[in-house]
Amino acid sequence: MSRRSSGFHISLQKARLSPPAVLACIYTLFILLGAALLRMPFSNLGEVSFSDALFTAASAVTVTGLVVVDTGSDYTLIGQIIIALLIQIGGLGLMTFAALLLSMLGLTIGMPQRLALRDELGQTGLSELGALVRVVILVAFVAEAIGTAALMFVFVPEFGWSAGFWQALFHAISAFNNAGFSLFSDSLSGYVANPVVNVTITALFVLSGLGFVVIADINKQRRWSKLTLHSKLMLSGTAFLILFAWVLFALLEWTNPATLGGLDNTAARIWASWFQAVTPRTAGFNTLDYAAMNDSTTVMTLGLMLVGGGPSSTAGGIKVTTLIVLALATLAFFRRQERLHIFGRSLGIAEIMKVLALTSLSIFLVLTGLFLVSLTYQGTFIDLVFEVFSAFGTVGLSRGATGELDEFGRLVIIAIMFVGRLGPLTLAFFLATQTTPKVRYPEGKVFLG
Repeated sequence: MSRRSSGFHISLQKARLSPPAVLACIYTLFILLGAALLRMPFSNLGEVSFSDALFTAASAVTVTGLVVVDTGSDYTLIGQIIIALLIQIGGLGLMTFAALLLSMLGLTIGMPQRLALRDELGQTGLSELGALVRVVILVAFVAEAIGTAALMFVFVPEFGWSAGFWQALFHAISAFNNAGFSLFSDSLSGYVANPVVNVTITALFVLSGLGFVVIADINKQRRWSKLTLHSKLMLSGTAFLILFAWVLFALLEWTNPATLGGLDNTAARIWASWFQAVTPRTAGFNTLDYAAMNDSTTVMTLGLMLVGGGPSSTAGGIKVTTLIVLALATLAFFRRQERLHIFGRSLGIAEIMKVLALTSLSIFLVLTGLFLVSLTYQGTFIDLVFEVFSAFGTVGLSRGATGELDEFGRLVIIAIMFVGRLGPLTLAFFLATQTTPKVRYPEGKVFLG
């Protein structure tokens, strides 16, 4: 080997990217590729600019659902298929598909690929990655097939076999991946009282929002007592948030003539309350107009969007487990306890520090994004706050501000969606330089509060 080639090899070794950086690069490439394809004449009806296509591709790959053009009327069938593929790839994870392809070809997944896959699936170890990838693929395709079959009972009688099948398949893919893309201009408002749509769509995004680790654990153990601490926290936390939001939404909007108060009967109001209570934690569909809701309901929705779903899921946000650990840490502080205790297990300082870092970084990113977008946005401030929270939580709900953004505002929202999908801790890992302190300093005291 020549000296020049040897030096080049050494420079490549030094330039080797970390797993989070690899993920960021892959997601960026797919966003750009998707934008290029959506800009092609065969993908749109001529009214879609490159800025529109870029925003749509970023929203699809990050499974957010915010849109600047109408997916159903501005994109052709080929364009809609491209969006569905971007949603599927972005939702289940690019590294998951790469691992599946390598396995089908009989190739071994190397350590760098395993590390990137571990980060994407939100895992701390490498031993169970292969089994988890198989669970991800199997659960996704089975759930989407069942969801498509159920939705066909609604869409086929209305649109015919071919169009009805595509409507059902697209919405099943979008729902399972928590994307929130719809082929209807008013999302699913036309089906506000339809039991099949309400049950099928919500079942898909609640299932995927639990996280594939939880699904695999339930399938393996089958009993509550044998579930891992993570699964117990996710299941109990998700159930509490759903019931809390369902009841509170009904109480806040029951007499609002622009939302629940304008529906025909009690059953329709209950269905609508259920759907709007579940969807803010990253699903993005809506059956009521969020711009017409009371300010108190909007504030509740902001909180739900910030929390999101579960780790190793298709959902965004700071995650349900993060919220629970934050609450337990606060309770332990007031009780003068050094460790957190729940379900017969304890959590140490490492988990608390990670949760505090994640929450602090998330708040910083949301506030920074809000400041940047507000520099050029001229509309109502609460609508802008709603949009930024929706982008960070990869939710996709909107009060109409997305379509009013200028080019700078769109780029900021794209960046927020990107960070929200990859995760603030992944971004921090990518930016941070790992150093080992050579000097240990004596402890000091700071007065807080």
